[in-house]
Amino acid sequence: MTQSHAPLVREVIAVDEHGQNRTLFIPAERALTVYVDKRELVTLMTLGAHPEWLVLGYLRNQRLVDSIAEIESITVDWEVGAAAVKTRHGITDIEKRTEKRVVTTGCGQGSLFGDLMGAFDSVTLPDSKVTQAQLETITNAIRLQDSVYKQAGSVHGCALFSALPESPETAEQLIFVEDVGRHNAIDTIAGWMWLQDPKNVQGANKVFYTTGRLTSEMVMKSAQMGIPVVVSRSGMTEMGLALAQKLNLCAIGRATNKRFLCFSAPERVFWQQI
Repeated sequence: MTQSHAPLVREVIAVDEHGQNRTLFIPAERALTVYVDKRELVTLMTLGAHPEWLVLGYLRNQRLVDSIAEIESITVDWEVGAAAVKTRHGITDIEKRTEKRVVTTGCGQGSLFGDLMGAFDSVTLPDSKVTQAQLETITNAIRLQDSVYKQAGSVHGCALFSALPESPETAEQLIFVEDVGRHNAIDTIAGWMWLQDPKNVQGANKVFYTTGRLTSEMVMKSAQMGIPVVVSRSGMTEMGLALAQKLNLCAIGRATNKRFLCFSAPERVFWQQI
């Protein structure tokens, strides 16, 4: 697997309301076309911070591969803007499974393959909870996070936290990822999770955080990763809520400091007087 990082920001000159030139930074969005066994699959618009993790997580969250063991290699070449994935045995019925696409509300226009929703009828999420103190720790960690957003704006951030029941007053940040779309950021985290020791990075006792709204796509991908609690500083959509309720996934929105709204599965929150 290559490690093809790319510059995350670009310095540009803009003219302000007074007609004066100002030097500032903007996110460096770029296209990455994914090929699986020499077959073009999709083009992702991305910052390019961790393209190999992104591609791996995309394949995972689209349910095109069931295990990292199915992947032989991922090679990213920014000169041609391509990621070449080589599988060990091919992807069964890949043409049929990818022929129908659903354009989602993801920033930069995300897409899901059409038969993905039906696959969630059998999903059972871990029996995990989160405390209010842990939620406050999570929102505070994001507030203090050094980020592309603080430098250049125009990106979304996602993070994965460990919220263990034996440490109810704190939560550990495991990874923080930014990209032009929140769907890319969550896919990157999914890819990272698969590359870690599977005993240490399962969805149980984990909390997923996003700066973006909780749409059906974000809920779906969180469930695919086995994460039972998702948190957003934004709100959520009607379809996102319906899916969260169906999966018994705890969806928390408008989370800032000690304030938040729990939209679904409130039994997953250990309520405290804070």
